[in-house]
Amino acid sequence: QVQLVESGGGLVQTGGSLTLSCAASGRTFSSYAMGWFRQAPGKEREFVAAIRWTGGATYYVDSVKGRFTISRDVAKNTVYLQMNSLKPEDTAVYYCAAKYGISWSQRPSSFDYWGQGTQVTVSS
Repeated sequence: QVQLVESGGGLVQTGGSLTLSCAASGRTFSSYAMGWFRQAPGKEREFVAAIRWTGGATYYVDSVKGRFTISRDVAKNTVYLQMNSLKPEDTAVYYCAAKYGISWSQRPSSFDYWGQGTQVTVSS
């Protein structure tokens, strides 16, 4: 049974930093891409970043380029999202997701497994 468990969310001031973690278990993820999405109240779930488990190639939405960094630790089966220079508009529930295959997609429907989410709140 695949499990994705996020942690690391919290309350931070504008300009601050947070690192989210996603512990993955239940299968081998070598043929997967791992992604981070976020969903603010009243808004649709939005793609943030993705990384290929094998090779480590990354892909970001324009709004977080230069501020967020996605990475993975293969030995720990964990994916990270380092978030710097946080803004109030980054406030959302952040979800970790896994997608079979190496093609990039920003569509939530393309991802096969999801975590339960972790709240990130950026105060102004």
